[in-house]
Amino acid sequence: MPHIAHAADQHQNDGLADEVVLGVDTHKDLHVAAVVTVLGALVDTRSFPTTAAGYRQLWDWARTLGTVRRAGVECTGSYGAALARHLRSESVEVIEVNQPDKATRRRRGKTDVLDAEAAAHAVLAGCATASAKAGDGPVEMIRMFKLAKASAVKARTQSINQLKAVLVGADTGLREALSGLSNTVLIRRCAELDAGTAHDVTTAAA
Repeated sequence: MPHIAHAADQHQNDGLADEVVLGVDTHKDLHVAAVVTVLGALVDTRSFPTTAAGYRQLWDWARTLGTVRRAGVECTGSYGAALARHLRSESVEVIEVNQPDKATRRRRGKTDVLDAEAAAHAVLAGCATASAKAGDGPVEMIRMFKLAKASAVKARTQSINQLKAVLVGADTGLREALSGLSNTVLIRRCAELDAGTAHDVTTAAA
């Protein structure tokens, strides 16, 4: 039995020796990845497009460099969301990594490669421990609905403000006919205006 236990321990140690950590600096069109050993030595860096094929290429490249169990990824709620989902589907623990602050970037110089390497080191050092946002469940669905609603409300507010700005400089008769109305009634009345062909300021305002 002892020799069996020793063999199992040896196999586990070999797995640890082969382990590497992935770090990714995410952007809209391109992700920059870095792989480091568990001792912190940089193994390699490479850039990949933010496409389904690009995510597969990134994963295939990373696992040729060692056993990838953990990955530090920036912006898992936005630019890094799709990549995080892909890595989780490959049974990789994805950890949210904060972008370096401006002072740190000035001190060391700003490059995407350095940021990717720093993401991997943050995981190794235990500075980054928060699990990445799932991005594929009810919370993400609600986030999308909230985003759409916020955009619609903003557009509605801008449109009403623009409408009232036009009325301020409109012909007196038109302005008085539409003054004092609630937004709902004002919009309905404006929609009923017979604009016809714009040939003066009044018809242009209509």
